[in-house]
Amino acid sequence: MTNVPIVLVTETEFRRATDVFESADGVRCVAVPGDEAVLARAVVDLGARYVIVGSVRYSSGLYGALPRGGVIARFGVGHDGIDKQQATKAGLLCTNTPGVLDESVAELAVLLMLAASRHFTTLTADMRKGTWALGPSGAELRGKNLAVVGSGRIGQATARVASRGFGMRVIGFGRRAAASGGPAGDFESVTTEFSVAVRDADYVSLHINADAGNRHFLNRERLAMIPARAWLINTARGAVVDELALYDALATGRLAGAALDVFDREPYVPADPARDLRTLDNVILTPHVGSHTREANRLMAMRALQNVLRAEARDFRAMDLLNPEVLGQTL
Repeated sequence: MTNVPIVLVTETEFRRATDVFESADGVRCVAVPGDEAVLARAVVDLGARYVIVGSVRYSSGLYGALPRGGVIARFGVGHDGIDKQQATKAGLLCTNTPGVLDESVAELAVLLMLAASRHFTTLTADMRKGTWALGPSGAELRGKNLAVVGSGRIGQATARVASRGFGMRVIGFGRRAAASGGPAGDFESVTTEFSVAVRDADYVSLHINADAGNRHFLNRERLAMIPARAWLINTARGAVVDELALYDALATGRLAGAALDVFDREPYVPADPARDLRTLDNVILTPHVGSHTREANRLMAMRALQNVLRAEARDFRAMDLLNPEVLGQTL
């Protein structure tokens, strides 16, 4: 194993696909804590050029620790935790794993709709307490209106499962004009007008990224456009929702409910202790598990390692680059 490149993999991600990382060809994968200071120190101590990281935000030390031409490979799709500008300045290549977790996230989005429509969490809690009660009537998904906010790959997968599997009427929303051009596919239609997409919605499912332009995209104004009967589903990124505005809408009955897998701060910490989403009965919460399936975990690990190996071979243009402008530098 002498001179085999070392790839540092943050511990949480290593555990999600241990067999893939332990059997990787051409590199030696080492599990390390995800804390930035600890990770940066391990980079220096072990002479590593490559790291595979999760959704933790990295803002300083990591970029100075890695050598030029090094790689920060995201185990997943969302990459708001990586400072691409700082990485580019340091001559680092940043990648993610697009296309390998679409089905897992789409299935969770639909599962959350089902849980909401059938009062699943309430019924389960009652049964655990020894209470046998029908509770309020549930609702079928068939024939209901779903607004998919973000008509990219995961949004398209969600639309396919909802429309073909459950007979839902799906309207897509895209912020860019190009998103509404071309075939609608499993969407009945795609619009660039948020108010049009959600005006008849029974469910609104978020599938947009957390770039700066999307921070708190779902604010008080847009929440007010959603019908009061609707449930919000968020399996995208927590930063795209103004959680205080959402709390107020849920607490006052302005919105029927919310099923959330992602949060502005993770692990979840309420922006205002007096407005804690965990205290509301019409909220379903899961700990960012949208891509946490055996299948997706293996594929994400393999894709992240593929990006590392392509960097090692200096096949930079074949990588899933998030900052292709770095290729203009000497690496």
